[in-house]
Amino acid sequence: MNAWWTKYLPLIVREWLEGRHDLQKTIGNTGWLFAEKILRLGVGLLVNIWMTRYLGPEQFGLLSFATAFVFVFSSVATIGLDWVVVRNIVRDSSCRDETLGTAFILKLAGGAITFGLTIAAIFIIRPTDHLSRLLVAIIAIGIVFQAFGTINFWFQSQVQSKYNVFVKSVSFLFIAAVKIVLIQSQASLVAFAWAGLADIVLGSVGLVAAYRVHGHYIKNWRATQTMAKVLLRDCWPLMLTDIVMLTYMRIDQVMLGEIAGNTEVGIYSVAVLLAETCYFIPMAVTSSLFPNIVEARESGEEIFHDRLQKYYNLMAFLGYAIALPVTLMANWVVPLLFGVAYTKAGPMLTGLIWAGLFINLSVARSSYLTVMNWTRIHFITDFIGCVLNVGLNLFLIPRFGGMGAVMASFIAYWFVAHGSCFLFKPLFRTGTMLTKAILYPKIW
Repeated sequence: MNAWWTKYLPLIVREWLEGRHDLQKTIGNTGWLFAEKILRLGVGLLVNIWMTRYLGPEQFGLLSFATAFVFVFSSVATIGLDWVVVRNIVRDSSCRDETLGTAFILKLAGGAITFGLTIAAIFIIRPTDHLSRLLVAIIAIGIVFQAFGTINFWFQSQVQSKYNVFVKSVSFLFIAAVKIVLIQSQASLVAFAWAGLADIVLGSVGLVAAYRVHGHYIKNWRATQTMAKVLLRDCWPLMLTDIVMLTYMRIDQVMLGEIAGNTEVGIYSVAVLLAETCYFIPMAVTSSLFPNIVEARESGEEIFHDRLQKYYNLMAFLGYAIALPVTLMANWVVPLLFGVAYTKAGPMLTGLIWAGLFINLSVARSSYLTVMNWTRIHFITDFIGCVLNVGLNLFLIPRFGGMGAVMASFIAYWFVAHGSCFLFKPLFRTGTMLTKAILYPKIW
């Protein structure tokens, strides 16, 4: 029986999807993820524009610095578990409660350790800046609550993201309304940090409720040393990979704040804000396709690589489809939306949106490496990319400010996604497949 939404499609599309229930499930799941992100893209962008104009480049830059600072450390809390847990549940659903329970305890411990590290680091870096330390402390509390994101691993493994989407959307809309009230009442910068924390807490509570409504109970979870050893054995290279990956994704804002000041961070962060509204696409697609990629690995080498090539082509096509129109509009849309104080963010947005092409391909390549359990190669390539990004930022930011950070990010993203494939023999074929996707992203 076809999914309910197929009846709204053109006849030729309905006929093509007829009987392809796994594909329908994947498309439907991706649709839910896209719906959530489109909601955030619409309502969230409007609220963020309003908030950004209200705060101004200096205060918005300080808030962005604090957020980026916490983000750099947040990878420790994830412990690299995300795709490992999903993969293991897809392979053997009977281990669900043991896997989820163990993953939850590991993430909770990781969150507590990360909170302590973050607080210690900000006191060392900005020992006399009370406001920066307070903002970082508030935002960092949210890392502990992200342990409840373990529930979403189950929904991802079942390609049922609609529950997570519903919870996040309700929480997001409520906090968006709170931010509007804060703007209208001319609230302080700290109040917006508390609002961001409230969004994470509400989302965590909602996930617990959604899991229970679906007929499952957290009280049935159990953590075992045996499972912890299994998960840590597979995920520790991914944790190291996440650390370096998240570092090179956010270190630019931290370094920009230390080298060029909060105002330059504020302008650059507007470009990042707009660019990242599109970065959700590869994650939404991957969340739906990853279980199918895992299953294709079991179906044979030819089927597996054929599906991977289509996956890479789709990611490259989406990158071009976003980058081209944004390039044409960036320089006049940014000052129109955010005000003339942020005019310099237009060219920065153009550079970052093209870097998004390589972010798409990097996410796809990461899925492949996870399926193959080549986590060490994953770590090495991301580590080199991180070192490259930091080095380029140190050289380019003093000379070009925010645009220097853009150039550093673009080069680092390209290297991690594509260039690094030609440094390791096992990835030569992947590099060739990615090159084909970049030059001719055929999706039909």
